[in-house]
Amino acid sequence: MGMRTVDEHLAEILGTVRELPPLDLALLEAHGTVLAEPVSAPVPLPPFDNSAMDGYAVVASDVAGASQSDPVVLPVVGDIAAGDPGVSAIRPGLAARIMTGAPIPAGADAVIPVEWTDGGTASVRISRAAAPGNAIRRAGEDVTEGQVVAEPGTRLGAAQIGMLAAVGRSRVTVRPRPRVVVLSTGTELREPGEQLAPGEIWDSNSFMLTLAVAEAGGVGYRQATVGDDPDKVLRTLEDQLTRADAIVTSGGVSMGARDVVKEVLSRTGTVGFHKVAMRPGKPQGFGLLQDTPVFTLPGNPVSAYVSFQVFVRPALQVMQGLPPEGLPVVEAVLTEDVSSPKGVRHFLRGKLSASEGEALSVAPVEAQGSHQLAALASSDGLIVIPEDAERVPAGTRVEVMRMPS
Repeated sequence: MGMRTVDEHLAEILGTVRELPPLDLALLEAHGTVLAEPVSAPVPLPPFDNSAMDGYAVVASDVAGASQSDPVVLPVVGDIAAGDPGVSAIRPGLAARIMTGAPIPAGADAVIPVEWTDGGTASVRISRAAAPGNAIRRAGEDVTEGQVVAEPGTRLGAAQIGMLAAVGRSRVTVRPRPRVVVLSTGTELREPGEQLAPGEIWDSNSFMLTLAVAEAGGVGYRQATVGDDPDKVLRTLEDQLTRADAIVTSGGVSMGARDVVKEVLSRTGTVGFHKVAMRPGKPQGFGLLQDTPVFTLPGNPVSAYVSFQVFVRPALQVMQGLPPEGLPVVEAVLTEDVSSPKGVRHFLRGKLSASEGEALSVAPVEAQGSHQLAALASSDGLIVIPEDAERVPAGTRVEVMRMPS
């Protein structure tokens, strides 16, 4: 089978995955999900004129000449608290104590902060003038009645949930966070914390990829490592289908005699394996296992990480009803010459930097092997070298995929 391009492999994936059905969730449960409906305000916010400060509601013309040397003294006719249901009013020549958020009484057109007064209760000495409208929040100043405050496709963070609560919503229709089971295969893998025997390594891929799922807006479930027994691998994968919107595996997809993931899933006839013209990450697999998308990534840690960002992350965005975007891309100036195999899209690990008044620059890290996780962990970007470039000189502007911090 011939080599396929990165774009061809991604196109197959994006043509297969589908948006998750919307759910109706309580606000706190909706955190991190993507809104699937427009939300508008049934009333203006704030719904009434209210005080921005603790102080005194007055008629501004009564205090126009107030100063430290010549204060104005007004009788205090009452207290108005936040949430006060009564309709109150004052006449010229009077003042009312008012709390932050309390409704402005009829007749008043300014609030004097308590700091500008002696804090009196029966009468108040005011030592500073205020213009009409001072310290008053007007009705509809934040949001007008009927205004759309959140559009479909909005990721619901803390501020967005607060906005929904402010317009009276207790529940909302959303695209849920995709549930993604992550599984590493290989008899050489051991759980971190266990003792290693000769030839064994600690599993890092499943931890890395589970958190990459979370960074992409999904919910990652790390499955314990599985050895190279085909029946156990298939049974483990099938057991996850009840809780998985997608499955991501790492390892066992190349051309070796014991590449168990490829061996097992090739039998289904619904998962295909390909060589993709990219470095790192050439061996790739994708398909459906009982209608659940399965992404089979290479076992080398850097290959697995790059493959996730290039192929899995855009798919998870689609499942959430978002555009199929990978990591954010910035343009930076290459600090040194790099070479790349022709016909291969090369993802080099790099360090971004910016000097004041200068363009963003990127320096390739020294270690570029697909197994060299330390270099990946010290990088903050993936330098994209296109397929037609064999040598890119220092000073060239290149695209860099920004890695999550």
